[in-house]
Order: sequence, then structure tokens, then C-alpha cells
Amino acid sequence: MADRKSYHHGNLRQALVDATATLIEENGPQAFTLTEAARRAGVSPAAPYRHFKGREDLLEEVARQGFVDFADRLKAAFDDGRPRPLTAFLRTGQAYLDFAAARPGFYMAMFESGISVAGNAELSAASDRAQGVLISAAEALAIRLPVDKRPPSRMVANHIWALSHGVVELFSRGKPGSRSPVAPSEMLESGAIIYLRGLGLIPD
Repeated sequence: MADRKSYHHGNLRQALVDATATLIEENGPQAFTLTEAARRAGVSPAAPYRHFKGREDLLEEVARQGFVDFADRLKAAFDDGRPRPLTAFLRTGQAYLDFAAARPGFYMAMFESGISVAGNAELSAASDRAQGVLISAAEALAIRLPVDKRPPSRMVANHIWALSHGVVELFSRGKPGSRSPVAPSEMLESGAIIYLRGLGLIPD
């Protein structure tokens, strides 16, 4: 049980976020309650209402923090396209898989909880920042092509996002090798290369 004394120093809000992420990891994003989150954080059932309007508000904050960390990881992986755009782009795919594995509770809050990202300005901004990294990566890949031959960078970013999410959902959970003998990272990389080559973003 968490140390109640710490909450006098302003840590209750984060303790509730972390407790909720753990509950989501264990039981899914639909199963947690404010009462259970409060119990995990070591406070009374009424304590969460000091910081959150209700269950949805707390869930959105878990997702927002997840997107902030997610965007930071993607940005660090892309590293301004060094040493070359394709290598950097593929690193962002690995960062996607690594985030989902390292912070599953936050990942599920972000993508599987049914929350309205557009309905929360801070959450929407955090999500847009993560997508912006992939858009920048797509733009860097397309720079070698004539302007009129470049595919829409947002489309490319969304397709790679969808491919990454599909690999996480279908092949990165459960026992390794249970659905495919190919590692999720290899599956994502080969799929991304095939897709990008088809668009002419990388040479044959």
C-alpha cells in the first residue's frame, strides 16, 4: 500500500494515475473503478475527487501521460533522421513496440479505452505531438522525391501507425512465438519496408 504521508506533498494525483495504469494492465481499461484506484493508492474512496472529476477524467489523464512519454520516445528514436531517414524511421517503429511492452497500462488507456481524444485539449495535443514525429519522419523519407511525386506524409504516418498497432495487438502479446515464428520487430520492419518501397520512398 502506498505511503499516505507522501500525499501531503502533492503526490496523490500521480499515485492515482500510476495505480490506475496498473489496474488497467491487470484487468483492462473498462474494469477499473475510482474506488479500486483509491484503494491501490492507499487513500479513501473520496480522495480521487480532489484531483479528478470522475473515472473518465482519471482515465484521460493516464492516456495523456502515456502520449507524452510515447511522443518523447518516438522523437528520441527518430533523432532528427540521423544517420539516415530510413534507419531513423524504422527506429520509431521499434520504439512503438517497446513502449507498448514497457507501459501496457498506459498503452491500453491511450488506444483501447474508448476515450474521446478530441474532447480533451491537452490529451489531443499530446496525441498530435506523437503523430507529428511520424509525419516528420515520413517527410524526411520523401525529401528525395520531386514534390509532385511525394505521397501525403500524414497518410504515410497513419498507415505506419496502424501497422505498428496491428503488430502489437496481434503478435506482441501473449507467449512469444504463439502466433508467428517471426519476431514482432522483424514483422514490423519488413512490413514497413514493403510499404515504403511500394510508395517509392525507398529505392528498389
